[in-house]
Amino acid sequence: MSQSFRWPEILEHARREGKVTVEGLAAHFGVTTQTIRRDLSDLADAGKLERVHGGAILPSGVANIGYEMRRSLNAEEKARIAAACAAEIPNDISLFLNIGTTTEEVAQNLLHHKNLLVVTNNINVATILAANPDCDIILAGGQLRRADGGLVGKLTSDAVAQFKFDLAVIGCSAIDEEGDLLDFDIQEVGVSQTILSQSRRVFLVADQSKFTRTAPVKIARLSHVDALFTDQPLTPELAARCRDWGLVTHIIPRD
Repeated sequence: MSQSFRWPEILEHARREGKVTVEGLAAHFGVTTQTIRRDLSDLADAGKLERVHGGAILPSGVANIGYEMRRSLNAEEKARIAAACAAEIPNDISLFLNIGTTTEEVAQNLLHHKNLLVVTNNINVATILAANPDCDIILAGGQLRRADGGLVGKLTSDAVAQFKFDLAVIGCSAIDEEGDLLDFDIQEVGVSQTILSQSRRVFLVADQSKFTRTAPVKIARLSHVDALFTDQPLTPELAARCRDWGLVTHIIPRD
């Protein structure tokens, strides 16, 4: 079967299921995984799909991917990024962790840290860190977003504004070539902006997919961040901007 015949069916499957996998498509079409990888790369280049580890998803600039799917996307990369980030977090500090599957992975790597005060608007982070007896946890109240356990809105921003954090670890939905951090929910963005203003240092955790996506609401620029933890080198243009801003970039490759 030629590429031109596979593509419409691949896109229809992606629209129906939300995601396609290399192995599943190879079995379905009776072709090699290398052939499917070429198909998915070509569809991604055409803007029809967004490549992720093991397959592809539909691109979106106005609606985020579902939480359970986000948890499974690039899971290995997120785990490596989170471990590297947590290794740079000292004991004996006040720390903010915001909404996101990668920040939840960071929390998993903080279970043996000592004397932490963690404030979060992520119920999942609070649940994870409850297993660390040397960590005091404060939930910033607000409107519960049932889809992912996030707390957002003015009440959350007002609660965050009461603190001054030694460090914040944040995620975002997308990063564009100009170095703008982007997200989908304007209420969440307002909280993120307050976190940035109330933190002495900021670490951003972002896997490769964040650099190929887009979202409609601007949080801030990478110039507001002190360190970036990601899994692939930045484009030369964005890397040059980060150097100009004095941002430290940690690239955590696959072992």
